[in-house]
Amino acid sequence: MEIQNYFVPLHPLMGRKIVLLIILVLQTALVGAQQTANERQARRIFNQAYDQVFGEQGATLHYDVNIVGIYKTSGTIWFKGKKQKFVDEKVNTWNDGKTAYMAFRKKQEVHIHNANSDKKDKYSGKFKFDLDDFDYSISEDDGKFLVTLKQKKHAKGTIKIVKAWLTKKDYHPVRLRIKVAFIWTTVAISNFRSGGINDNLFVFPRSQYNGWKFIDKRND
Repeated sequence: MEIQNYFVPLHPLMGRKIVLLIILVLQTALVGAQQTANERQARRIFNQAYDQVFGEQGATLHYDVNIVGIYKTSGTIWFKGKKQKFVDEKVNTWNDGKTAYMAFRKKQEVHIHNANSDKKDKYSGKFKFDLDDFDYSISEDDGKFLVTLKQKKHAKGTIKIVKAWLTKKDYHPVRLRIKVAFIWTTVAISNFRSGGINDNLFVFPRSQYNGWKFIDKRND
């Protein structure tokens, strides 16, 4: 899948926020689709994708992010309900649904946040948008289903276009492109798996970080 992003500032957490944006697109597009035959098909396909990604069984995927060729990053995400785990080039993150732990390897620091806090990084609050502001369509491209979201006139959100490629056999996400302002971001998705996600994955392994500096930001 591919996406676009409107932020050029290079930040180690950018890749994960883009992936979260992708997840929001998949999760919310179901309720925003209009009732043309084409859009009903898009809704049905997204509904099945939703069950694979957001069901109680959980899911995991690897992502490779490319922001107009000037910033690239990659990582792996696991999620199950409100729980998440990230591993990327600079930081490992555990979120058990109540508390988030961000382990910055270079600094050997662990930052502790409330699970739903936008303060975990400065981009969290900037990826909020209303998918009712988009028109939806579905087509075929390169042997995949291509679902396209285009912003309606007079909509206030920053995201202009979202394109999501899904496998035709099982509706797994493969690639995303997202356009914010004039900036396109592409995300390639691989190693997608639905199910088999153990809750222990989201528990912060504190014993592995003895000697690291812990910074509690839950009351900031």
